[in-house]
Order: sequence, then C-alpha cells, then structure tokens
Amino acid sequence: MSIFNPDKLYVEFREGITYTEPIIHRRYTLTHSDITAELFLTIGLRFASDKINPMRDDVLGEWTKTRGCYVYHVYVDVDVDGQFNQTVAAKRNDIFRRELPLALKAIRYGDRRLFISHPELNNSPIIVHFISIYPQFNKIENWVTFVKYT
Repeated sequence: MSIFNPDKLYVEFREGITYTEPIIHRRYTLTHSDITAELFLTIGLRFASDKINPMRDDVLGEWTKTRGCYVYHVYVDVDVDGQFNQTVAAKRNDIFRRELPLALKAIRYGDRRLFISHPELNNSPIIVHFISIYPQFNKIENWVTFVKYT
C-alpha cells in the first residue's frame, strides 16, 4: 500500500457543499495522477463526472442513512469499460484492494472538518461495492469504520 501524503491531496468543494454540511447527498470523487502521485478529491452533491478518467480507476463514495445511522458507501469499477477481460479485472481488483486504505485515509483527511463537526461519522460503517461482471470480483464488503483510516 502507498503511504498517504497530505501535501499531495487537493480538495475541491462544489456548489451546495460546505465544510460541515450536508451529510446526506454528500458525494466524493477521488482521482489520482500516476505520474505525480497526487490525489484529487472532489466533494459535491453529485459525483464529479468531469473528473472521472476513461480507465475508471477512481473511487466514488457517498453518505446514506439507514435505520437512523449513517453509512458510507464506496464504489469501485473493477472492470474497465469496454474491456471485459477477466485477467485485467483480477489485476484491478488486487490494485483496488491494496490502495483502498490510502483512498479512505485521503477522503477522511480531505473532509476532516466534517468529521470534527460530526464525530459520530468516525464510527459509521464503510460498505465497499466492488462492481464487476465477474461474480468472483462483484462483491459488497464491510471495511470497518473511518476510525481505522485516521
């Protein structure tokens, strides 16, 4: 796993989002540069489709509320659009699993003022949706809480 460097994280808050509100409908798009190792986090009311690259190696996230409790959902596209190749999907699955802790640390750090204002979010479950046409990679998993990624 790569080591998180806060100096290489750039955060953009879009219209309708403040540092502390809203929680529900708050959506995250995390992209990166393979060349510079910089991370780009966009927080808005919608996913930042203008930031998503053709390789679909971004990490998307959003807050929901279930039975009165906040839950953070993460979505990663294990398959590359138009490239339904099981070998590629297996490699991408491995990469996402290796790098997801870094992504969660970046999201937690980039939106840290939200977590300070709403400390209960630190203990909210993180549910990761690995999206694939291949059943062995198409999974939904509990990745504990943000406390692990502080």
